[in-house]
Amino acid sequence: MQVPTASNVSASVAPHLVHGSSPVHGYIHSIETCGTVDGPGIRFVIFTAGCPLRCLYCANPDCRYMENGRKISVDELIPEIQKYASYMNASGGGLTVSGGEPLYQPHFVAELFKRCRALGIHTALDTSGYCDLPIAKPVIEQTDLVLLDIKSFDPKNYQKVTGVDLEPTLAIARYLNKIHKPTWIRFVFVPGLTDAPHNVEGLADFVATLKNVERLEVLPFHKMGEYKWQQLGYDYQLQNTEPPTAEQVQAIQAIFRSRGIRVV
Repeated sequence: MQVPTASNVSASVAPHLVHGSSPVHGYIHSIETCGTVDGPGIRFVIFTAGCPLRCLYCANPDCRYMENGRKISVDELIPEIQKYASYMNASGGGLTVSGGEPLYQPHFVAELFKRCRALGIHTALDTSGYCDLPIAKPVIEQTDLVLLDIKSFDPKNYQKVTGVDLEPTLAIARYLNKIHKPTWIRFVFVPGLTDAPHNVEGLADFVATLKNVERLEVLPFHKMGEYKWQQLGYDYQLQNTEPPTAEQVQAIQAIFRSRGIRVV
């Protein structure tokens, strides 16, 4: 699949998403009003529609196509977000945009973040990093925290897991480090798929070079989205893969901690 670039992002979204249009619209899959796992504190979480990745363990395969989402404007979203301001302020929370892949709708997300920051609302971007860097930069500029999902480190394994190339994600990771943008790294541990020693150790060595990373999360594989694959008629290749045990997760965490990385 093609990495979102200056040419194909504008071609892949509706005309009203192009920079400079007013009002700015996007396509969203769903909203979680009091999320607690996608950034600090209590968060208003928006899941965008549309994603160029085809992760084998995706919990939201119904987010693949933007046209299957709900069209909504930034103007409509801001009042809804503000309703939860007291919860967010009291807990040190804010707004998180996840997906799907938020960078698939960069102008929409950048405008939403810009408006929220003007209101004093903390912003977090949950992304795979699969995007041409010039396209991602305006979004990153309006982001207080990046939750970067590095799904594998071996390039061939990354291709197998996601269906796309690894390098765009690493390029964004290096850029975030260069500009000292606060970042949390997320790694999904799938037994028999992403847990090869050279893969985990390679990722640990890479993350250890990034001085902006505040923490790393090892997310255990789960099957909560399997029923969606079945309903959509997609081939769920991990139906015989079992979630890792607590001991297995701790062993993976220990590899990252051995490099001096804060693991939570």
